[in-house]
Amino acid sequence: VLEAIAKLDGTDKEIAEGLHKVVGEVAPDLVPKTFYGFPAYANANGKVVVFTQPSSKFKTRYATIQFDEPAHLDDGDIWSTGFAVLAWTPAVEKKISELVATAVA
Repeated sequence: VLEAIAKLDGTDKEIAEGLHKVVGEVAPDLVPKTFYGFPAYANANGKVVVFTQPSSKFKTRYATIQFDEPAHLDDGDIWSTGFAVLAWTPAVEKKISELVATAVA
């Protein structure tokens, strides 16, 4: 994961570094791995819980932080699993920290 993050530039790198920090603090039991080359974090069963998709990979205007099926974000009949991120700010870090904590609860 650190090698994948090191290859990123600009905002993509800041977001990946921010997610890496958050996972280390909030969900240290998640295992860092790459998922289609993206920085990702998996549960003990090896299933990806959360990953970041850099904007540079698909030439989009924003990076995303995505939660995969093992994430416990269920909220009724509909809930978000992907979040567009334009910048890593204290507010974004707080929201992602809350989501990661919920995802592994």
